[in-house]
Amino acid sequence: MGMKSGKGRGEERETRMGEGDGGDEPLTPAGRLFLQEEMKQIIHCVVGMKNPIDVESVRSEIRNSTLLQHPRFTSLMVRDHRGVEHWRPTQIDIDRHLRVIEESMGEDDERAINQYLADLSIDSSGLRVDKPLWEIHLLMPHKCAIFRIHHSLGDGISLMSMLLASCRKLNHPHTLPTISTSSSSSSNTPFTLWSLLVTLFFCFLFSLQFILRCLWIRDSQTAITGGPGVQLWPRKIATASFSLEHMKSVKKAVPNATINDVLFAVISSGISRYLDFRAPNGLRDGVQLTGLAMVNIRKQPGLQELPNLMRSNSGARWGNKFGMILLPIYYHKSNSSDPLEYLKRAKAMIDRKKRSLEASFSYKIGDFVMSTLGPKYASFLNYRILCHTTFTISNVVGPQEEIMIGGNPITFLRANNSALPHALILNMVSYAGRADMQVQVAKDIIPDPDFLAKCFEDALLEMKEQVTAKI
Repeated sequence: MGMKSGKGRGEERETRMGEGDGGDEPLTPAGRLFLQEEMKQIIHCVVGMKNPIDVESVRSEIRNSTLLQHPRFTSLMVRDHRGVEHWRPTQIDIDRHLRVIEESMGEDDERAINQYLADLSIDSSGLRVDKPLWEIHLLMPHKCAIFRIHHSLGDGISLMSMLLASCRKLNHPHTLPTISTSSSSSSNTPFTLWSLLVTLFFCFLFSLQFILRCLWIRDSQTAITGGPGVQLWPRKIATASFSLEHMKSVKKAVPNATINDVLFAVISSGISRYLDFRAPNGLRDGVQLTGLAMVNIRKQPGLQELPNLMRSNSGARWGNKFGMILLPIYYHKSNSSDPLEYLKRAKAMIDRKKRSLEASFSYKIGDFVMSTLGPKYASFLNYRILCHTTFTISNVVGPQEEIMIGGNPITFLRANNSALPHALILNMVSYAGRADMQVQVAKDIIPDPDFLAKCFEDALLEMKEQVTAKI
């Protein structure tokens, strides 16, 4: 594996000594997957501050944080003589995990931060394995902290929950942030024989589609298509910002719609708008583009209370507990239909997905392949399905109220991750009435991410105007 090559002699010696060490703990199957060269993933949690950052205060916060109480964040990743990965407890030197960037990267804070993140997303060196797999980058002139955490340590829900455990409400300095629940609730359809048959049908249909997508079915080529090797191409990042009040107003236009339905309608409409601009005559109406969504499959939806996550017998459970679902969208000329049609189509499609067990099925299949065939085969299948789809989407619901960390008010929360073989990666986090979506692109394929971000913003505004006009 690629991460093995970066070790020094002392670290190799420690790895060979690992077998039989009572303090070592093996990695989970999902953790091993994210160490494979093609699936190596680092999560970036971006925290904007209102006031200048005090580095000594940050060091103090880290020393006293729950982060250093969690064994994943205080352990090295080592390999035994068979190449099997283990976690080994170690002593933490905070200064090795803290990078202080003093030089300004531009007058515009948002552009400077996004450019720094774009460079990190294709950083081939990743995180050094001679220390626990996390770092905190402080962009001092831009009042921004970036938590850089290897995906093998946990998923977005785990890591956001840990971050919020170090935060307090702005108006109640001794109170933890309110943990929001996911808006994508399960279907309330009463249990009948017919509903059981429908659920079984959708389970079979979507499971078959998932398997075929792994094997050979792929999306049509468009102006936003990536593919093998695209994860190594230079990146750009832009931010699309949405008002949660606008999203709530739009969802009321369709009975029983959710915020996630609105989000996917906005993505569908925004991509159609962008393709209208990039290829006005090159696509036939109705062409399918497929998104790959990461879905939390814990029993309790939404963010988790940290004590629940850290209990090994908890249904919430720390780690990587997510499945994947295929979410198709269809290109339609943006000026040829009612904007709310995107929401109706999105809701109908997502409702069918809720009736199936696609996310759980994908998680179980991945776990089975990892356990029986090993991480190389699991990595191969995951990479195939990424190459056969068009974009990635994730959505983490953040705190409802304004919060602070170390006494410094937080102005925004955002997230993204290392590049994948997609030319378009969308990561959304909501915070205090606003939702920010990071639009990460391969810049040689999508050279204008700011315009694409505006397409998403305009799509929501057009839906909001349509709702207002009908009142």
